[in-house]
Amino acid sequence: MGKKKPRPRRSFTPEFKAEIVGLCRRGDRSVGQVAKDFDLTETAVRLWVSQARVDAGEEPGLTSDERAELARLRAENRRLRQDVDVLKRATAFFANETR
Repeated sequence: MGKKKPRPRRSFTPEFKAEIVGLCRRGDRSVGQVAKDFDLTETAVRLWVSQARVDAGEEPGLTSDERAELARLRAENRRLRQDVDVLKRATAFFANETR
């Protein structure tokens, strides 16, 4: 028996995710069945449903907007740290040049 090939990473629109979450929340089919019907992983669908509950205020956690802001702030923080590092090196270089 050969190993399964890893599934290529796919991205989905927010509208598609909302449609899948709606199908799951309606209760007609289980999360596993919805995932199978749309060729999705059950884990991904469960995460989308959980995030929708957080966004709706039904569960505690970071909302999608808060997650996006956190990612943006982390990227900005990383860039600013790099800028500071460059400035420190430039200061050290010019301090040695003037001696």
